[in-house]
Amino acid sequence: MSDKTFFIKSSPHIRDKDSVPKIMYVVIISLMPAAFASIYYFRMKAVALYITCLVASLATEAIFLWLRKKPMNSLLDGSTVITALLLAMILPPSISLDSAAIGAVVAIGLGKQVFGGLGYNIFNPALVGRAFLQTAFPVAMTTWVPTAALKVNTATFATPLGALKFENAVAQGTLTSVKDLFSGNIGGSLGETSALALLIGAVILLCKRTIDWRIPTGIIGTMTVFTGIFWLAEPGKYAPPLFHILAGGLLIGAFFMATDMVTSPVTPKGTWIYAVGIGLMAGLVRLFGGFPEGVMYSILFMNMFVPLLNRYTRPRILGQRRAK
Repeated sequence: MSDKTFFIKSSPHIRDKDSVPKIMYVVIISLMPAAFASIYYFRMKAVALYITCLVASLATEAIFLWLRKKPMNSLLDGSTVITALLLAMILPPSISLDSAAIGAVVAIGLGKQVFGGLGYNIFNPALVGRAFLQTAFPVAMTTWVPTAALKVNTATFATPLGALKFENAVAQGTLTSVKDLFSGNIGGSLGETSALALLIGAVILLCKRTIDWRIPTGIIGTMTVFTGIFWLAEPGKYAPPLFHILAGGLLIGAFFMATDMVTSPVTPKGTWIYAVGIGLMAGLVRLFGGFPEGVMYSILFMNMFVPLLNRYTRPRILGQRRAK
């Protein structure tokens, strides 16, 4: 008889060197180019919004953890900081600080803690906060101010997608140039204006393998094909696919929100379905909906189906028989 002792443990049997804090801090670093770009263009408005969302989010997290008698570890793991940064980045710079604070409280309280905290939330917390603000303060959430670099005297103006939807920008020849969309010298939410800054952060995430490449590929690819069909059919009415990719919240949504590991599928097939669904819904809203932007609602809508996608797209276990 052998004296060796065998220990039986449940999965996972293969452990990775990555940890939750390490992954979260990689995401935070990847958000820095877009954060710095927003501070350059929107100056102190951006700084004030970032600080407000950070303080309100951390305070809400601490209060909920205290009420639930849970350790304060999640205050330091970076997840709350990411929610605060993303929420600030998808808010218009003209919004009041008290409204931003309310959005942060809703994002952490209703979007995360009521489900049990990190790892249990169904929806992306930052998008929950923005959806609440969109409903509670619709005027404030659709009031835009020009960037500091634009140096114009008007108080408000339309975003590129707003001009496309409500001002017939294609026919009028006033469509925002690709150069401005790429650099960020346009109006919009804090973190969605500079495509260049977002792509730099996306490269960091992809190189570190922090996100699943299938999600942004599926979203951007679907948006390209869908909008490209209508652009080719009637270029005098519809904007080209590159405009839709660079304008609005598609890039920040595809790379930083839809890829949230908690609220996205874990199977390859489910991931493709999830990504294509987001891209298709966002394209439908942009071209035919009543709102100029549809990325936020598309991600939240597809978040609901993630448990079903995980369940019905699981790969068949080796040796398992197919159900008759």
